[in-house]
Amino acid sequence: MTPQQPITPSEGYAGDITPQQAWLWVQAGQAVLVDVRSDAERDWVGQVPGAVPVAWKQWPGMAMNADFDAQMRAAVPEGGRAVLLCRSGVRSIAAARRATELGITAYNILEGFEGDADAQGQRGKKGGWRFHGLPWKQG
Repeated sequence: MTPQQPITPSEGYAGDITPQQAWLWVQAGQAVLVDVRSDAERDWVGQVPGAVPVAWKQWPGMAMNADFDAQMRAAVPEGGRAVLLCRSGVRSIAAARRATELGITAYNILEGFEGDADAQGQRGKKGGWRFHGLPWKQG
């Protein structure tokens, strides 16, 4: 893993970073890892130890989390930065934009927890936090 990988500039939030770069920042105390997947996804698919759970949307129905703003402000110290993780790196973009509006320096983690679906429609084989061997646990 390269110590410092480039950050992809983005519109409306600080940028896109690789899962490996996000983990380096978290380990160094330079960012808070915020998992914006639903509680059900974290319970059923797996979670990153130490990540702060702040769902962007909740299952069932994927309704917006009415407490997102307050939970983000509580999760990230003033002046700190957050790296946001979802399933595939899509919801975390919307969450990073909202966090930025709240005054938080927020980055989207590319590929998400499970990565993109392969030709068989299965995730976990084409990128993602788990694919890269970063820490996670089931249940």
